[in-house]
Amino acid sequence: MIEIPSFKIPKEDWVEDKLLYGKKLAVKIREHLKERVEKTKIRPGLAALLVGEDEASKIYVSSKEKAANEIGFHSVVKKLPVDATQEEVLAVVHEWNNDENIHGILVQLPLPKHINSQNILQSINASKDADGFHYANMGRLMAKEKGAIACTPLGIIVMLKELGVNTEGKHALVLGRSNIVGKPMAQLLLDAAQCTVTVCHSKSRNIDEMTASADILVAAMGVRDVIDYSKIKKDAIVIDVGMHRIDGKVKGDLDYKEILDKVSFITPVPGGVGPMTIAMLLYNTYQNAVWLNEKDQMLA
Repeated sequence: MIEIPSFKIPKEDWVEDKLLYGKKLAVKIREHLKERVEKTKIRPGLAALLVGEDEASKIYVSSKEKAANEIGFHSVVKKLPVDATQEEVLAVVHEWNNDENIHGILVQLPLPKHINSQNILQSINASKDADGFHYANMGRLMAKEKGAIACTPLGIIVMLKELGVNTEGKHALVLGRSNIVGKPMAQLLLDAAQCTVTVCHSKSRNIDEMTASADILVAAMGVRDVIDYSKIKKDAIVIDVGMHRIDGKVKGDLDYKEILDKVSFITPVPGGVGPMTIAMLLYNTYQNAVWLNEKDQMLA
């Protein structure tokens, strides 16, 4: 069965009025993971590979490394030049696949255009997949079997679980169909949250109709203002995955201030879903370490 973690963090620690501050929840989750690491004596190892000089990627990898170190993980970061060959990238991944101290492997995207990203991601040992992007783990999610789950959708399901709302039978609308967010999000809402799920995308013709009946709305199209705000159902829970830099400020797919009075809960941008992604990357790495340790004990 799919394993969705439960941290039992009080709502007052991360929910303010109608705003779901994933940033605050992520801090509590990292504290929880730190306690688990200290208690179990298992030291998860997270390895991150950065190819090139993309500034956003540098910041992202650095934040992951800092978060991993703070909670007692073994953390490794490898940097390769932008002209590194596919073979050189694969060599690093294979080295970590065979390193018993590494339980989570992260290849930071985007990779330079001359490197086949999917070939690199699928070369990661599925049992050390930290992002949940390996086809084996995507298949396990579809089959309702345990495995690493894509971090952003997992973070959203954890938020809903920690919020304590009853999602069974509710209509959930996912805007977007990417392999990273949209598709795994729909699957988790279907199987873990027991929702009735609709997926809309850039070719959908009845988005307003679907929006009007959605109890849970996840906006993950990467397009600003993709829906008519007046169609959002009263007291809906709205999750905004989008991230856009506009006039020097980070914005989501939706303008949460425009619909705050109408919804029951909503994630702000920034400070909503984004920090949960890193928290779930750490959780996946920890869980991989537990599973690999159990496997080693069975083979001993």
